[in-house]
This record gives sequence, C-alpha cells and structure tokens, in this order.
Amino acid sequence: MRLRNEPAPSAGIPLYACADLQQPACAHAHGAATAVRLYAHARPPHTRPPCPAEESEELTDSEESVYSGLEDSGSDSTEEEEEEGPEEGPGGSSPPRTYVKGAPRKSKILEDDSSLKENEGLLAQNEYEEDSSDEEDIRNTVGNIPMEWYQDFPHIGYNLEGKKIYKPIRNKDELDMFLEKMENPEYWRTVQDKMTGADIKLTDEQVDLVHRLQKGQFGDVHFNPYEPAVDFFTHEVMIHPVTNRPADKRSFIPSLIEKEKVSKLVHAIKMGWIKPRKPKDDTPTYYDLWAHEDPNSILGRHKMHVPAPKMKLPGHEESYNPPPEYLLSEEEKLAWEQQEPAERKLDFVPQQYQCLRAVPAYSRFIHERFERCLDLYLCPRQRKMRVNVDPEDLIPKLPKPRDLQPFPTTQALVYRGHTSLVRCLSISPSGQWLVSGSDDCTVRFWEVCTARCMKTLPVGGVVKSVAWNPNPTICLVAICVEQSVLLVNPCLGDKLLYGATDQLLESYVAPEEERVQPVQWVTATVAEHSKGVRLVVQHSKAVKQVTWHGKGDYFASVVSDNSSMQVLIHQTSKRWSQNPFRKSKGLVQCVLFHPIRPYFFVATQRYVRIYNLLKQELTKKLMTNCKWVSSMAIHPGGDNVICGSYDSKLAWFDLDLSTRPYQLLRHHKKALRSVAFHKHYPLFASGSDDGTVIVCHGMVYNDLLQNPLLVPVKVLKGHVLTLDLGVLDVLFHPTQPWVFSSGADGTVRLYT
Repeated sequence: MRLRNEPAPSAGIPLYACADLQQPACAHAHGAATAVRLYAHARPPHTRPPCPAEESEELTDSEESVYSGLEDSGSDSTEEEEEEGPEEGPGGSSPPRTYVKGAPRKSKILEDDSSLKENEGLLAQNEYEEDSSDEEDIRNTVGNIPMEWYQDFPHIGYNLEGKKIYKPIRNKDELDMFLEKMENPEYWRTVQDKMTGADIKLTDEQVDLVHRLQKGQFGDVHFNPYEPAVDFFTHEVMIHPVTNRPADKRSFIPSLIEKEKVSKLVHAIKMGWIKPRKPKDDTPTYYDLWAHEDPNSILGRHKMHVPAPKMKLPGHEESYNPPPEYLLSEEEKLAWEQQEPAERKLDFVPQQYQCLRAVPAYSRFIHERFERCLDLYLCPRQRKMRVNVDPEDLIPKLPKPRDLQPFPTTQALVYRGHTSLVRCLSISPSGQWLVSGSDDCTVRFWEVCTARCMKTLPVGGVVKSVAWNPNPTICLVAICVEQSVLLVNPCLGDKLLYGATDQLLESYVAPEEERVQPVQWVTATVAEHSKGVRLVVQHSKAVKQVTWHGKGDYFASVVSDNSSMQVLIHQTSKRWSQNPFRKSKGLVQCVLFHPIRPYFFVATQRYVRIYNLLKQELTKKLMTNCKWVSSMAIHPGGDNVICGSYDSKLAWFDLDLSTRPYQLLRHHKKALRSVAFHKHYPLFASGSDDGTVIVCHGMVYNDLLQNPLLVPVKVLKGHVLTLDLGVLDVLFHPTQPWVFSSGADGTVRLYT
C-alpha cells in the first residue's frame, strides 16, 4: 500500500544510484554499499526538504569520496537536466523529484517550483565550482595487497575496466622537491596515494580528521562519547518476580550423573591413580649455587682472592702480669711518649696487675677495632701469579768463550815511564810502534814487542789526544796540546818512509791569495823541527780530540767550545781548514770518520748524528739512551757503532736495524772512558773507571736477517785505581788479537 503522492520505488532512487546498482560485479562491495547508502537518502516527497545548512552539515567527506567515482563522465547531460525544469504532472500532482548533477554532490530534492526558484541562484553559483565530471575516475582494483609488489613494474594496478593504471612520471630530484616545498603553499597538505601514485591534496575536512585522530579524539565531530546511559533494567526492586515458574523436580532429586562421577573419582583415589595434593610448604628453600662446580678448577672470583692479613698474636708484653723485663722504665716511658705513633714498636705501654679482676677496660679497644676494619677495607691486596720458570732458562744460550778464541786473556807487557795519568793511545798502521800522551806534558813512542821507550817528546802541556795517521805510506802523528794540534814525524822505522813524509810536507806551495780560515797553519821552528814537529795548527780554544780519515789526508779536531766552531775538518796536503756546521747541536764529545763511506759521526751528550759529507745533510740521528756519551767506535764494516757513556752503559747500534740501541750492555760498575773495535777480529773492548777492561766477542754476519752476536769473553784487570780513575783509553793491535790499555796509574799495559 502506497501513499497517494508517493511515486514508484524506481522514481525515489536517484538516476545515478540506479545506474550504479546495475554495475558489474567488479565494482566490489564498494559500489553496492554506495548504492544502498544513496537509496537510504531517497525520501518520500511529502517529507520536509532539507535546508541548505543541514545539507552542508550532512555532507561528509566519506560520502563525497563515494560519489566521486559513480558520476557520469559527461557534462552535457547536466545542462539538459537543468534546462528541463519542473513540469506539472497529470492532475496537478506534485512533479517527480529531479536530481541535478551539477550541484554539490549531495542529492538535491526539488519538490516544487518555489523551492526550485529558491535554489536556482545557489545552483548557478556553485554549478562549476565543485564539478568533477571532467575528472577521470581512477580506481585501483587490486585489493588489499602490499603495493611493494608493483614497485618493479611500470603500472601500479588495474582500473574498473581491467586496464593497467600506469605510474605517473615522477622525476623530481631533491632540489625540485625542496623548491616545491618552499614555493607551493599547499605542499603541507599534499600526500601521495599509494594505490594510484598520484598526488592528492587533502581537504579541510580531511586535515581536521587527521588532527583529531592525532590528538586521540573520535573521527566523527558529532559523536558524543558522554551521552546519558539508558537504564535498560530498572534499579527499583519489584514486588512481583519477572517469572513465577515453579521449580523443577530435578532440583530436589540427587543427580545420577554426579553420583557416577564421584564414584569414578573414589575408585581412582583407591587405586592410587589420583593422589591428594600435598600441603604447600611456605618455608623458603635455599640451595648451593656452586654445588656442581669442580672444586679443583680456579674460578674467576677465586683467582685474585687473597686472604685478609692475620693480626699478630699477643705476646708476653700484652699480658696483665708481664715479666719484669717487658715493663718500661721511666726513661723508656718518656722516650716512648716523645716518639711518633708510627715509629713506636708498641702501640701501648705494658702494665702489671695483681689479678685479672683488677684489669680495667681497654681504652683503645674501639680505636684498634676501627683500625683493623680500615686495614681490611683499604689494604690493597693483589695476588701475583707466580710463574715456575727455571732460572737457567732465562739466561740466553751463549757459546762458550773457549769456542770464540782468539781474544786477549793475560797481561803480557807493562809500558812504564809516564809520571802522571796516561790519557790517550795510538798505534802505527804496521803495529810496530805505539804512542801515548800523558798529563806529565810528554808524548812517548814505544816499541810494541819490547815495551822499550824509543822517544820522548816534551810538548809543554797536557796531551788530550793522539792519533797516528792510518795511511801506511805516511809516518805522521797528530797530537792535541792545549789550543794546538801538532803534526809530528817520529822518524821511527824505515828511513825511506819518514823521509818521504817530510818531502810530502815540504812540497806544499802556498796559494797566491791567502784564504780566510778558522785556524792558523804554522810551520815549525828549527828547534821544534829537530824534535820532530813539522806543522802546528793553532785553534782559538783548547782542543780535546783529533781523528784521521781513512785515506790519511784529512783529520778532524774537536774544540772545547759551545759555539758552531766545535768541529773543524783539516786537509794536510793543502793546509786548508773548514767549519762544516753552521750552528751548534749540543756539546760535542767526539767525532769519527766512517771507514768506507763519506759519512761523519758526531757524538753529543745524548745523541750520535751521522752526516753525509757529499750531500752535506743529516742522514741519521741515533738515540743512545744514555745520560752522557763519553766515547765512540765504528765497526770496520761500517754498519755497527758502539758508544760508551759515563753512566756505565755500552750501547751497540745496528745502523740497518734502528736508530735505537740494538743492545745495552751494563757490564761495568763505573763510568766507561773508552771503547774500541778490532780491525780484523770480531772483538770489541771497553775500559772503565772500575779499573777493568772487558773484551767482548761481537760477530757481525753478512746475512742481514741474522742479528749480531754479542758475548762478553774476558775481564782484564791490572790497573790500579788512582784519583778514582781507572782505565782511560783502550786500543786494539791492528793485526794481532791484542789490546792496549792506558790508566790513571801512569802505565800502559798490553794484554795478549
């Protein structure tokens, strides 16, 4: 039964809603739900038309999005429908309802002419404002799947017709994104739709929805969570019951099912299948945490455990009735009181009582207990794991000395004649003659084999250093006396040899232009010439060392000065001297020429610097690890250097290995005065103020991978300590395994 003015059901459904109901099944439940919702909006014509304000309130975002996909894609029909206008139905009945598509997406119900005219202005005004007929209806039908599945494909899904939806071309780089963020005012409300890949601008309603959800509020604005509760069941107690049905008979009769269950349980308990629960024991249970550990294993917590130090047991002095010898006298009591608490042997004064009842309370009891607690708490206890090592294993396996012979073992000759300490020694290249310089202002020439003094040369000053020219074709000795270096021809041995030396010195021709030199070369006077002096090189300060180059033409001298003029190099054939250094690098102790290469070794107090004379640059700087270097010697091979120091150390350097000592030998008890290498045998020696000469075997191998073998083989004694000085210089024979030593006792000794 229908009302009089009610149209047919099909007339009550909007045109596009009916069309949507005829959509194919591929439109999903989405379209069907939309159609049902639109059908619900269709109202009978006799109901009141909604005012525009209500309509705008009822229009929600979700409905708007629902309609957007179901409109006809064409705007021509819209105008036609609008132009038709209201027509009178037969019999003057109210016209059928018309839905205008150009209007906002909520259905407009035009009931009569008057309502049409009222809304005509609003429709004309908003006709194209929200028209979405030209927009493409892109709906992705892939369903609820992860969109990452499509990331390797050019399309992102399928539309309602089953055609591929291609991804939009997004070739924006970071700069484009930044510019868009800065210039586009709607950037903050633009999001990307993962289903279609398109950028969607959120409406104000959607932004408000997001804000509400972020704040934890309800999505619907109009939802009231605090509505009054409906009291479905009254809280008032009624007189009459809701039902007055009489009770069942089974509520009075014992249940047979329960009886059967109970009989089964009783049988199970009798058979022992079901055991009664034991009462819970509330007492706490303790168990040994380390019960299953191996008692012999050293645990981490026991490794460093050291038991507390035990207190000393009380002695007789702590007795209440000590023996009389433990009681302090008045003087001892006074001395005990004047001592510092830390220095006292006893913390208390022993006292005597007749019986134990007379002993008062100990006044220092709490103090002693506190001190004991502090001892236990603050005492640093550490267990040092003791390694069981055989002491013999710690000593390096060195070859026996008898396997390393020959080396000097016994004192053979003593060269006596000097009246004061003998500071320096030198030997001729042939090994036949020995020269020694002493503080008695003389230089003595000895024959090595017989210890006979061949010649004594008074020089008028303390002799600090002597050096025999290493060239076997020249017979010349350099002697340091105060501020001069004397070049002496001793006229010993072959007459042809020392005659040729004089001819060589006399053949010098002075240059036309006199050159400026740091020293003066002076020819010896007739009196000096008769003594053997040929040339005198006069320095500005006292000279303390002289050394020859291997070729025999150059020699270097060290001056006791702190300026850049400490080291000078002289050429004998041209009588020319030069200062190789611009500035001082420290107090120079000694200098040496390399036996093979053009290197120059300069030893200061703590370092040894090696200079390349050709390139005129510093090659190496050796760290001696000593406080004060006293002497230096170079191995004949040129790759190893030894340095003696006043702090009784001997440092061996392997120049190919490191700039630090390969080995530090501490065999001497006092300062080392001199060190020397043998030219042919693998021997080196050191003389010290303890009066001994220690000879060591120092084998240097041709294999660069094998380290030098250093073995001390002999301690040579013989010199008597004088003025706390012992051996002042040591020197090896050029061909034999013999060593010479000069001492403060005024003797020179030969060990063979």
